[in-house]
Formats: sequence, C-alpha cells, structure tokens
Amino acid sequence: MGNGDVRVRGIAARAGGWSARHRWAAVGVWVLFVVLTMGIGSAMGSVEVKDSDQLKGETSTAAHIVEEAGIEEPAVESVLIQAKSDGTRATDPAFRAAVDDVMKAVGDTGKVMDVTSPYAAGTISKDGRSALVQFDVRGASDTAGERIEPVLKAVEGVQEEHGTLRIEEIGGASMMKTFDDAFGDDFQKAEYSAVPVALGILLIAFGAVVAALLPVALAVTAIIATMGLMAIVSHVIPMSDTANSVMLLVGLAVGVDYCLFYLRREREERAAGRDAQTALRVAAATSGRAIIVSGVTVCVAMAGMLFTGLAEFEAMGLASLMVVAVAMVGSVTVLPALLSLLGGRVEKGRIPFLHPDKRRGNGRSGAGAESHFWNAVLRVVLAKPALSLVVATGALLAVAAPAVGMKTQNLTLDQEFGDSLPIVQTYNRVNEAFPGGSEPAEVVVKAKDINAPDVRAALADFKKEAVASGASRGPVEIKVHDAQNVAFVYVPLVGGSDQDRAGASLDTLRDEVRPATLGEVDGVEAPITGQVAGNKDFNDQLTGAVVPVFAFVVVFAFLLMLLSFRSLTIAVTSIVLNLLSVGAAYGILVAVFQHGWGASLVGAEGVGAIITWLPLFLFVILFGLSMDYHVFVVSRIREARLRGRTTKEAIRHGVVTTAGVVTSAAVIMVAVFAIFGTLSMQSMKQMGVGLAAAVLIDATIIRGVLLPAVMALLGERNWYLPTWLNRLPDLTHDESPEPAPLPAREDERVRI
Repeated sequence: MGNGDVRVRGIAARAGGWSARHRWAAVGVWVLFVVLTMGIGSAMGSVEVKDSDQLKGETSTAAHIVEEAGIEEPAVESVLIQAKSDGTRATDPAFRAAVDDVMKAVGDTGKVMDVTSPYAAGTISKDGRSALVQFDVRGASDTAGERIEPVLKAVEGVQEEHGTLRIEEIGGASMMKTFDDAFGDDFQKAEYSAVPVALGILLIAFGAVVAALLPVALAVTAIIATMGLMAIVSHVIPMSDTANSVMLLVGLAVGVDYCLFYLRREREERAAGRDAQTALRVAAATSGRAIIVSGVTVCVAMAGMLFTGLAEFEAMGLASLMVVAVAMVGSVTVLPALLSLLGGRVEKGRIPFLHPDKRRGNGRSGAGAESHFWNAVLRVVLAKPALSLVVATGALLAVAAPAVGMKTQNLTLDQEFGDSLPIVQTYNRVNEAFPGGSEPAEVVVKAKDINAPDVRAALADFKKEAVASGASRGPVEIKVHDAQNVAFVYVPLVGGSDQDRAGASLDTLRDEVRPATLGEVDGVEAPITGQVAGNKDFNDQLTGAVVPVFAFVVVFAFLLMLLSFRSLTIAVTSIVLNLLSVGAAYGILVAVFQHGWGASLVGAEGVGAIITWLPLFLFVILFGLSMDYHVFVVSRIREARLRGRTTKEAIRHGVVTTAGVVTSAAVIMVAVFAIFGTLSMQSMKQMGVGLAAAVLIDATIIRGVLLPAVMALLGERNWYLPTWLNRLPDLTHDESPEPAPLPAREDERVRI
C-alpha cells in the first residue's frame, strides 16, 4: 500500500478530502458564495447605526426624543473674533465693524441661517477680548461639511480686512471638512497598503509568486464575502464604518494566517517524501484541524463584544466574527481544492534569491525546515526552563507594570490631533475664552405643552441655576420648537476641554440643578446629552461591560482549549500566557501614550490617557488572534509527543518546525497593524502600536520562551486530565506518524 493510502478522519480532514476530490465544485461553490453575498448585500444596502442606538442612558433617551419629534438639528458654527492685543475690546468700533462684516459675509453665502450677534446673545468673553458670532448651516448636519467651504472662504476674506483681530471659524461642519481634507484618505491608504505589504512579506516567506498569492486571494475573497454579509445582517443589527475597518484588519490577519498554516504543512509533507495527495490529506487533518480550533476560539473571543451593549462594539464584534468564520471555512474547503488543482504549479514564479530552497541551501522547504535561530533559543530554554520562565515572566511583568496606573478617557481634539491643524488652535482659544463653549451640554426638554407657564418657569430657573451652581459661566441658550413641544438648552460647562472638571460640571447639572428645576414639573423629560455627557455615558457603560466580556471570553476560551486538547493543564496555561501577553501590551500603551516614554520613536506623544474603548477592544482582538499561534504550536507539540518523542524533544520539534510560519504570520500582522500606527490620529496610533506590540511579544517571548519553558517544567503533567472530566467530548485527533519518504503502514490513521 503506497503512502497515498493514508486514511484520515474528522471535520477538517473530511472537508479537505471532499474538496480535493471535487476540486472544481469546491472552487465553484466558493466563487458563487462570494459573488452572491456581495451581490445580495449591494442590492439590499447597508443600515448604519443610528445616534439614538449608539449608547444607553440619557444620551440615548435624548436622541430618541429628537428622532421621534422629527427635528433635524443643524450643524452649529461659531466665528471667533479675538483681539490680538490687550488694549482692544469687543466694545471698540473696529471690533464691532469686524463683527458686522462677519455676519454679513456668512449671511451672503446663502449657506447659513439664524446668524446671531454676540452683542444680542451675550457671547462675549469675561475679559472682553473675544466674541462669538454663531449660526446654523442649512441642510442635514451629517453632510454639512460638504457645504461649508464658501462660508470658510468668506470668513477668511474678513480676516484679511481686519489684521489687528483674529477671526477664525470652528464648529461641527468646519471640523468635519478639515478632518476629511486632512485625514479622509488616511484610513483608505492604510487599508489599501495592507494588502501589498502582506503580499511582499509572503513573497519573501515562500519565494514563489503563486504560493504568495494564495493566502492574499483567500483573505481578500473572505473580506469581500463578509462585506456582503455585513450589509445583509445590518438590517437586523446595524453596522458602521468602524466595524468595516476592523473587519478588514481581522480578515486580512486570520485569512493569511490560516492559509499559511495549511500551505506550509502541505509543503512540509511533500518535502518529507509524501506524494501530493497524501501531503494534502495530512495537512487537512492537522493544520486544518488547528485552523478550526483556532477559528472557533477567535469567533468566541469576538462574540465577547456583543456583551457590551454598545452598538459600535456589537457591530465590530459581529463583523469580526463573520470574517473569521468565512476565512476559516474557506481555508478548509476551497484551499485544499486549489492546492489539488495547482499541484506542483504552486511553486510557479520562483524568485531565485528569495526561494526557501536557495536560502537554506538544501532540498527542504516550508515549515519543516528548522530554524537555526529558534534551535539555539530552545537549547537554552530547555536546558534551564526554570530560569527562562523566571526571566521571561519577570520581563513581561515589568513591561506590564505601567498598566496598573492606566487612565482611560475619550481624547479631546487637541489630544487627538495635537497642534498639527489650525482648527485645533482655534478650538483651544475658544475653550480658553469661553470654557465649554465649543462642546456645551445639551438639555433636551420634552413636555406636553412646552409653553405652559410652569414649564417656561422651570426653563428659566434651570438657566439661572446652571450659572449660579458654578456648573456654567454662561451664556445659556434656549431654543424652543413649539410644534414638537421640545426645547433645547445649551449649557457651556466649566472645565472646557479639561474632561475631569467638565464631567464634574455635568454631574452638578444632572444631580443638583435639573432635579431642583425641571424635575419639579410633572410630565417633563430632560435628559442631558452633548459631547461630555456622551463620553461619560459611554465610559460608564463600557466599565460595566468589562467584567461580563472578560469572563465570557476567558471561560469559553478555556473550555475550547480543554475540549480540543483534553488537558486541564494546557487549558489553564493557555489562558495565563494569553493574559500575560495582553497585560504587556497594556503596559506598553500606558508607557508610550500616557506617560510619553519613547513616544517620539513611534511618531506619537504622551497625551496623558488611553482612549476609552481601546483596552476592551485590544483584549478581545488579541485574545482571539493569539490563539492562532498557540493552537498551531501546541498541536505540533502534541503531535510529536504522540509519535513517541520525549516531552522535551516534542517541545523542541513543535516550536522549531512552526517557527517559520509563526514568524511569517506575525511579521505580516505587525506590519499591517503598524500601518495604522502611522496615522495622524492618536487613537489610531494607540490601536496600531498596541496590536503590533502584542503580536510581536506573543510570537516571540510567549511562544518561543515562556510556552516551552512552562511545558518543559510540567513534563507529562502537560497532558493531565482529571478522571471525572473523561466524559467530556473528545475533539482531539491522532496525527499522522512521522512523515518520511517511505510507504506508510496500513494501519496509519489521522483523525479528529
């Protein structure tokens, strides 16, 4: 019986076997699936997350009141007119003339309405040097940035005529346009450059064009299919642009990883003497199984985001879950079919100086060709596992130590962009002259009759008490919509861009001023929203979601590892090592972005805080992605142990033979994530640096030092399973015997 008669069992093996036998059908079904999902998704269109669904609490209540009333809040703009010298005041004739010119210039554009004089509205600073001309932009607020340019040019024209004054515009529309102009293409460039970067690294790893194109093709088609699925699913659970970007990142990472695992194993088996059919079967049963275990674990981790109750996180979690599931299915179905179709042609387009055969100077390629570097590392680690464990753990704990003092908050405009944009300087000047004026609290008041005497009196009392309480220095503005029985009260908060002080002012409004005024009138709803309130509600909800999400992800990852390896020890050590990796990533984030240590090395600066959503997001993403490496490496160690190697030899073999594919996968992930670390926004830098650092730590210190050291110390206890757990489902598999260019025994089995 030839070595092509090796029989394999299990989901991955059966899927790979069927695909190899029905290769055209498998490829056709995959192409049809991608085309249909994209076509149906495009036809149905995508439903975006509404503002009213973004958050729970008062922010959501306020948004629902506005939606139900059918009120379209326009984008509000302000023009700051400020004396450059101390001697000039808003009461001076030249200053008044500039105010009149601004009001006329913006009004003449025809793009604005309700232009308000600072002398009528009281928007003059306490020192008398600054004034604000305020107006609304005509049309929908979410597209106001597209119509604001004529107004900006009109304001620039007035500035040229009044050189002794500073005349600058700021508001939702002008900020939207400025950011779109400065960073609108930033994300797209990062997303588009991710694929060429991944392809370049794969060319180096495989040294052949066709082999390098396969992982990218699988990842890209999985992403395209998921985009269609996202559009379809969005009619049940709304999606967002952020979810789309995260899906692309995760899809590229896992799609390439899974294909790498499979393709490298198939090449290893062929290099060891297996015929093409047998090599494909063994790859299906071993790497294919590792892909399924890893994919399910990643999906579980991503599902943790669904427990936050935050629409944006739910969208990101569902999008990530779907792309991982699609990439996993594609890896164990269409990939074997393509490899079967290509056969030896997978080596087409060899690059002489990059091909593994040339680099190694031998006839072996793929994961089976052992790494000299990791061989050297493993000799030290396995010779002194206790010392290696202490040193590596100590180093990671030291790196993680700054995370103990982590401070999270939503970044202000100046923290997010620094002083790189002129509008940021305007934002700072407005906040200095009118604390809280650029981001006022907004009280949405709903009553049966908004013009009832008791309601009007309560509104007047609220306006007076907001200033008297110290929460605001004014001016407090009230806009009444009679037909809808809704009023908007705009309250500049004391503290301005200082979020701690602004948050304290918000608490005063919510807990003291509102109950004593509007709260005294029956039937009146008065939720307080705005930028500061939204940040606070988001933080409160996210803080409440941390424990459920952490518990869900850790418990289910533990159970999956327990079932997949039938070892209590492996399950426990997997969780501990992953948590250590995440902790180290947190420490790096805090050190670089909160304290500013080495921030200039990554083109960043210490902003004093980590953006609120990042720690939980990183935990979920990293816990999922790190399982890729862990499952792959531990599977090879277990496989070698089942072949009869000693535990230490199995560890050495498993780590060294997977070093090539893990290194290639890690380099791709680090490079892709690092692209996002080059963006101008501090939040994107934090995400990119955090992900890149964690993956680098995970693929080197965790998998190359800590994992082998821990397993070497545990010895046979690595495979410990209490007798009372023997009734658990058996999801392990008996891997193939040691591959060799010899006929296989008739009783050879590989199963899941």
